[in-house]
Amino acid sequence: MPREADISANEREFIQQALRENIRLDGRPFDSFRSLELSFGDEYGVADVQLGKTRVIARISAEVTAPFPDRKFDGIFNISTEFSPMASPAFEVGRPTDAEVILSRILEKAIRRGGALDTESLCIIAGTKCFSLRADVHIVDHDGGLIDASCIAVVAALQHFRRPDVAVEGENATIFSIREREPIPLSMLHHPICVTFSYCDSGEIMLVDANLAEEQVREGEVVITMNKHGEVCQIAKYGGTSVDALTLLNCTNVALEKVKDITKFIQSKLEQDAKKRDVGGLMAELSAENAR
Repeated sequence: MPREADISANEREFIQQALRENIRLDGRPFDSFRSLELSFGDEYGVADVQLGKTRVIARISAEVTAPFPDRKFDGIFNISTEFSPMASPAFEVGRPTDAEVILSRILEKAIRRGGALDTESLCIIAGTKCFSLRADVHIVDHDGGLIDASCIAVVAALQHFRRPDVAVEGENATIFSIREREPIPLSMLHHPICVTFSYCDSGEIMLVDANLAEEQVREGEVVITMNKHGEVCQIAKYGGTSVDALTLLNCTNVALEKVKDITKFIQSKLEQDAKKRDVGGLMAELSAENAR
């Protein structure tokens, strides 16, 4: 089975010794993210996130289907992850690695089970028709920090997505195209963001947003998912070494500041994209066609 190439013993010792001297290979502070870039596609619901050299693309799609029998008043929302072989030699199509399983679980708990999306707003006709949303997460380039980058991509794509407008008359529902009616943004209850802490020296050293080399020398990781209001959505720990409770509390404080910064960054990018799209121009074009 393909696997990531292990770093040499000398490189491992070099990184560990540098961390003990409060030095990271790229010169960042221990509580700092790499450079974050976010762009949106021409279609609604496509978000491209670059965190350092890691790149993740999330795409939201929707279709009309029947709701689950036990959830007649709710729509459907699913998250699917795909690890491209070009991102890393450790990834192979059809054979999920441990990293892919963990990523799927974290995103599932943080966004879907965490109630970030108001699924009741996706209901069209109770028990008969609803919107089924699907978030496809594509890992394009892997240099560590997949969980954080993927969560940012999905949350940004959900905020960017617009579903078709619907008119309901009795048991009949009419789905309007984007040319007929302006599409509607999704109803988001909150915006959870994941912050991953990698720890070394039995939890004495905690790193935010470890790159691939740092991930290979760490003893474990703690993933904290929060929103900007300080509400903890989940805490997941992977690795055998125990972490002190006070250290974990300090991590939540650091995570809150990072979540606030990232949420503000996403909002600014959404506002920039809205200005580029110029919705008024589309309405003016339709009005001109009607006048002719």
